[in-house]
Amino acid sequence: MVPRMLVAAGCVLASPALAQEPDADPEGGGGGVEGRWVGSVVLPTGELPFSVTFERADGVLSATMDIQGAMDLPLTAVSHENDRVHFELETPIGLAAWDGALTGDTIEGDTIEGEFTQGVVTATFSVSRADLPEAEAGEPVPYREEEVSFENGDVHLEGTLTLPEGTGPFPGVVLITGSGPQNRDEIVAGFAVFRLLSDHLTRQGIAVLRYDDRGVGGSTGSVSSSTSADFAGDALAGLARLSEHSDVDPARVGLVGHSEGAIVAPIAASRSDAVRFAVLVAGSTVPGTEILYEQSAAIQRASGVPDDRIEWNTDFQRRLFAALKAGEDLEAYREELGATIREGIETLPEAQRAAISDVDAYVQGQIDAQIDRVETPWFRFFLTYDPTEGLRGTRVPVLALFGGLDLQVLADQNRPPLEEALAGNPDVTVDVLPRANHLFQAATSGSPAEYALLEKRFVDGFLETISDWILARFGS
Repeated sequence: MVPRMLVAAGCVLASPALAQEPDADPEGGGGGVEGRWVGSVVLPTGELPFSVTFERADGVLSATMDIQGAMDLPLTAVSHENDRVHFELETPIGLAAWDGALTGDTIEGDTIEGEFTQGVVTATFSVSRADLPEAEAGEPVPYREEEVSFENGDVHLEGTLTLPEGTGPFPGVVLITGSGPQNRDEIVAGFAVFRLLSDHLTRQGIAVLRYDDRGVGGSTGSVSSSTSADFAGDALAGLARLSEHSDVDPARVGLVGHSEGAIVAPIAASRSDAVRFAVLVAGSTVPGTEILYEQSAAIQRASGVPDDRIEWNTDFQRRLFAALKAGEDLEAYREELGATIREGIETLPEAQRAAISDVDAYVQGQIDAQIDRVETPWFRFFLTYDPTEGLRGTRVPVLALFGGLDLQVLADQNRPPLEEALAGNPDVTVDVLPRANHLFQAATSGSPAEYALLEKRFVDGFLETISDWILARFGS
């Protein structure tokens, strides 16, 4: 996804964790916990949505978490005993632990509630059972699946190729994920965006290649030390792998990019004639600085943040990004950010302030989380790159979709530059789905805080718009 940068965001920042521990009591005294649970931690800075999925194999209980845009994070110390449920996550700012009780009216229980702790912060959390996305239901699919791999220079990438039933060759697409290290299914807040998109397109007669980002699954390399331009090379390597399959027509292959992937796709299309079309889903079309100013303000406004705080945050971002571009030392900005976080803590209700036992440690963790991120090669490129460069070089048919309730890539900000950059392209279709958020779920406010709580389905018409557009131009 396009990154979110908000002052004093939630304190859980994910990193790889250790192997899972066995479940002490598979029955737990009240039924199993297997399956997906969705809810939030009530932090001093506000609610932090997350989902956790429990699985059991050979009698061992394990779990993964989706939180703050990161997905499938392995949890440690996973246990369920006598209606008590416990799991932990290693993060850059310390171990985060959830310890709660399984309760509810059913024999299996429908809620886990308890205490969340991380360093000096103590808070409450609650999660409820949730249905898994359609593609996780375990039903046989009416198409073929092949595990594939390909190379882009010294980067090795692995993915899944799905091929329609019947006799090819078929049109095909490569799916390109949004920002951050995503797996091939692009699971965000429990929503398997690319798994469901791939399933639909393949059922409609389109071959689909989706792959793990750099450093995810079996893929090598690093997202944070790479740039969108590097990812365009990955996408073209994937397109070459797709095109060489005997059941795929290389004259009818293209790219489908979501969020940052919709920046990457035009870069790739402008580099290679092998790209015959591009579908851009929630793609930004202005430099990253401008995206972040509008994005942060919109998300904060939806969360009820006062106007004066929103104005301060935008001004702080402008000064911070200017200093970053100029190569200045960011120490002064660390101090200013810390002072602002302290001011915010002072305005919290007493119960929330009391949850922070060591304010200094908490503030330092928040500062490190915000500032360290902006100094990566990926973020530096994102701040300055103008996506219209790739768009102006894209001469193939383009479908661009925006969400009317998307607060991460606002349609009003990004549609006009896209249309201007593609003015010389004779085959461009642009549509805004009024009720859709950044993931193209049917949303209420569009805030990222809703993602984990909404139904794991696309808004009506989204899937059909993409497949119908491709097949009208590149069908049999």
